[in-house]
Amino acid sequence: MTFLPLPQRITFNDLSFTLDSSTAIQADPFSLQAATFLAETLRGSTGFPLPITEHTQSKVILFEQADSEQFAPESFELIVLENQMVLKAADHRGLLYAVVSLLQLFPPEVFASEVQEAVWEIPALHAEDWPRFKWRGFMLDVSRHFMPVGFIKKVLDLLLLHKFNTFHWHLTDDQGWRIEIQKYPRLTEVGAWRKNTLIGHGHDSPKVFDDVPHGGFYTQAEIREVVEYATKRGITIIPEIDLPGHMQAAIAAYPELGNTGQQLEVCNFWGIIEHVLNPSEATLTFLEDVLTEVIGLFPSEYICIGGDECEKTEWKNSPAAQKRMQDLGLNSEEELQSHIIGHMDTFLHEKGRKLLGWDEILEGGLAPHATVLSWRGEEGGIQAARLGHDVIMVPQTYLYLDHYQSENKSAEPLAIGGCNTLEKIYRYNPIGWTQTETETSFVLGTQANLWTEYVKTPEHAQYMMFPRLCALSEMAWTDPALHNFDDFMVRLKDHLKRLDVLGVKYRPLDVGVEVGD
Repeated sequence: MTFLPLPQRITFNDLSFTLDSSTAIQADPFSLQAATFLAETLRGSTGFPLPITEHTQSKVILFEQADSEQFAPESFELIVLENQMVLKAADHRGLLYAVVSLLQLFPPEVFASEVQEAVWEIPALHAEDWPRFKWRGFMLDVSRHFMPVGFIKKVLDLLLLHKFNTFHWHLTDDQGWRIEIQKYPRLTEVGAWRKNTLIGHGHDSPKVFDDVPHGGFYTQAEIREVVEYATKRGITIIPEIDLPGHMQAAIAAYPELGNTGQQLEVCNFWGIIEHVLNPSEATLTFLEDVLTEVIGLFPSEYICIGGDECEKTEWKNSPAAQKRMQDLGLNSEEELQSHIIGHMDTFLHEKGRKLLGWDEILEGGLAPHATVLSWRGEEGGIQAARLGHDVIMVPQTYLYLDHYQSENKSAEPLAIGGCNTLEKIYRYNPIGWTQTETETSFVLGTQANLWTEYVKTPEHAQYMMFPRLCALSEMAWTDPALHNFDDFMVRLKDHLKRLDVLGVKYRPLDVGVEVGD
């Protein structure tokens, strides 16, 4: 029995509960979804019928709705007695996290999809648990390398297992447009496909390419399916449509969006690309149309518009862009980018949504309703928080999973560079810089980001995600007073047995292994 992340408060006694064929699950309409999730998981591995009923049974797993004034969001209570288990929370997420903690009491085989031979006995206990941070997320880039729907669902399952509540889905970039927009079909007809892909590192010279076309996109029906799947698991999906840079795939589909009129191809290499959206009213209308469809697909409070790495050379050389700046009374290209971000901020605000962007959106002036993802270090997050804006701390030197996992880079698959180890992630403190409670209050939480320039397959993605997401899970959930890396590593070795049962292709703790393309 190993908990990961570690609970905030737990006590054991000498009794135990044994799950058997006589056990039932008692749930009301409020808890039915969480109860069904537990029943389906347990039925698959134990073979027990585990009927769900609204009536009391002699041996029961009881779901209870708590008073929201007494239970904070996502918090829960788990009580295990000799003939009864009680899972209590005031919201759906809290109940799901109680289920996850309960499942972690059983042998790892509880996560198997086929019936296992095991004694399903767990210790009696009383646990009270709640999250350290409101925002506990993971970002996956599917633009550089497309990932199928089945893998996205597996990611969502694994995020729930580790008590994450946010999946940031990076859907568009220079190298691929992955979301169907019905008003602009060429975004996927053209923008979702590139003729080939760079081999080796982006800094290599000369550049060498494979001869394999790459692409794919998610239909709106598939996106609705994934959103529903995530919602049942208590996970909010934050879509990202990166703008005004990182837009070459869109410009390849609709050249009038660019600054030169040149017919571009979908980009097939990595780096900061010079081709960006033009700043015209027609482009803003295009972006509004795209985000309107995005809003219709994703119920999330936040919509991410990127705003990072916008190369401004084309604007400096474009008479149309310079006239646009003059007409708007802007003094710099940075202010022009800020104008575009501000326009989208107002548009999203009027639609009842909030703009999320990378820390470059601070340049030229921060939009009034914006929330900042601080990735180039902590400085952008500090600045935004001191301006009274919400922040998610995601500094690349700690939380970028496209970085190497050890200094022995020759034993690892090719990566972009840097090194973010398990221990480095575990010991990172997203609020270590704060000086006041007011500043702390603007830090919503943290997330890890996996960019996929060098990650071609779901198997390789899992290798880069795990076990590092296990470290982030505990850092983001558990009170830092309880953090102990040595103890975490002991528990992690047991936790990896669960990932084995689930078929996760994680990186072994002792040595890097080669991952096939």
